[in-house]
Amino acid sequence: MTRAALAAFLDRPIIRNVIIAVILLNAVILGLETVPPVMARFGPLLTALDTACLAIFVAELLAKMIAHGRRFWVQPWNLFDFVIVGVALVPGSGPFSVLRALRILRVLRIVSAFPRLRRVVEGFITALPGMGSVFLLMGIIFYIAAVIATTLFGAAFPDWFGNLARSGYSLFQIMTLESWSMGIVRPVMEVYPYAWVFFVPFIMVTTFAVVNLLVGLIVNSMQDAHAEEETAATDAYRDQVLERLIAIEARLAAQEAARKKP
Repeated sequence: MTRAALAAFLDRPIIRNVIIAVILLNAVILGLETVPPVMARFGPLLTALDTACLAIFVAELLAKMIAHGRRFWVQPWNLFDFVIVGVALVPGSGPFSVLRALRILRVLRIVSAFPRLRRVVEGFITALPGMGSVFLLMGIIFYIAAVIATTLFGAAFPDWFGNLARSGYSLFQIMTLESWSMGIVRPVMEVYPYAWVFFVPFIMVTTFAVVNLLVGLIVNSMQDAHAEEETAATDAYRDQVLERLIAIEARLAAQEAARKKP
């Protein structure tokens, strides 16, 4: 089988569906291996199935390497699959026993198998530079708020605002809206009745404004990635049509030249 034929075979929908089914089966197996009663009864079977799934992944990866040659190492998603499968091949005993828990990372291969999931991840990665600016802005806001909170409330509430680290963690809890009112703000307001003047604007800025800004950046990046994908597909289709038109024109020209010959 030639490389082109092997690549076409791997790109068949039935092959992709089989790989997706194996990924999902492997995810279920790895989850069942965490249940002691199930392992006590079906441990050898689950281990054998897990090994079989890993063998399928390795075989698929080797087939892609053969089919695509050097181009295999250019595609980011191929490198992603290579790393995921490579981690699973590391021995799970001795100094590498901690890596045994990383076998569940094989489930992430479902991302590379679904184009829509790839689009989500690509949009997220594209948004990282913009997100870095937002995180820097949030860090500045947290630093300023932590200094203010430590200065205002540190003496009365040292467990929450005794230093910058504790203030930062307490402010992070407030930003997530986890027990922020009854757990922190209301007890502080019993001592400092006007403490809401500090906490409410902090929540408005961090929880609603900055977080929504992050969501907007990710959504815009996903839309841009989708638009680029559609543009690439359109360009490829246009090139195919142009090639066919050129071939037809060349054939017609050859036929016309043959007719003109005496």
